[in-house]
Amino acid sequence: MACPEKQLQRISKQFQICGELIHAVPLRIGHINETWSATYSQGGARVRYIHQKLNRSVFRNPPAVMKNVVRVTGHIREKLEARKASDITRRCLVLIPTWDGHSCYRDAKGEYWRTFIFVEGARTFQAAQSPRQAFEAGRAFGEFQVHLVDLPGGRLLETIPDFHNTRKRFASFQKAVANDRFNRARNARPEINFALEREGFVDVILNAMAGGRLPERVTHNDTKFNNVMLDSKTGRALCVVDLDTVMPGCALYDFGDMVRSTTSPVCEDERDLSRIRMQMPMFRKLAEGYLSAVGRFLTRGERSLMAFSGKLITFELGLRFLTDYLTRDSYFRVHRPGHNLDRCRAQFKLVESIERQEEKMQAYADRL
Repeated sequence: MACPEKQLQRISKQFQICGELIHAVPLRIGHINETWSATYSQGGARVRYIHQKLNRSVFRNPPAVMKNVVRVTGHIREKLEARKASDITRRCLVLIPTWDGHSCYRDAKGEYWRTFIFVEGARTFQAAQSPRQAFEAGRAFGEFQVHLVDLPGGRLLETIPDFHNTRKRFASFQKAVANDRFNRARNARPEINFALEREGFVDVILNAMAGGRLPERVTHNDTKFNNVMLDSKTGRALCVVDLDTVMPGCALYDFGDMVRSTTSPVCEDERDLSRIRMQMPMFRKLAEGYLSAVGRFLTRGERSLMAFSGKLITFELGLRFLTDYLTRDSYFRVHRPGHNLDRCRAQFKLVESIERQEEKMQAYADRL
């Protein structure tokens, strides 16, 4: 994430920020984009912003990404203003435009940069530390879906086509195993067999949507627990972040990823597999928080697959990590040798835990 100070100075001058850049530090958040927290001196006060460079190898159409982000943040802000909500700039991401009024800046190398107001007095966690935090995450992402159920302006653009198309993810995995270009399959044979044994359920949600049994929604599509900012004092969920994958999808994809990232006590790259398990108290509060927000518009079909969605999306991400490992880490950023294989093993261990508890999980959701 090398970004010389002079380069960031030049980038920062493209945005409508008054003041002098004092310093910037890289933030190790997410697997995709490169992010810096930048501190400015403004009238004697220190103010922070977020500068971010979009990953063009993942987001092939950055203008489409930014068009979606502008529409979504603008609509949520209007909803909050209509409710006369307080602290709106901490409850919805605020983009800082360039001096010529654009949502992002393209530099001489063709890289796309954007800037947000830094959300002060809030923090994120890699893993939920209490059932209360799980409730807040469920409520926050549920409210996010509710805010966007009446988004005007037509269908959002698909920033990553087939992002949650588990059948295509499975086909890519099979191709990576068959080709084994980097001779890595020998190191992942148990994980490959685990995936092959579970091919039978990859089409469940896809078929239900194709058959009209599940509706298309505007969804976040990357509802990791660390994409919710919690108030540092009250612990209440403030703001949903990382909006690059907001696009048409299934509500269950969002809930499933919440189950994956919120109910396990450890991070998604935990190497001690004995620590990984789906915690029922966390699931209960997660489901309660989510349904407290979306209960009025969620259909019976969507409700009936809540526990299953956790298993599916956990499996899907494990499959993606495994595929990336086999293709020599071409998608997710890695920080050590075998990092993606570690991530895959952690996801598959969680799949096993969900499988053992799936009936109890769904029975609880049905009672809410």
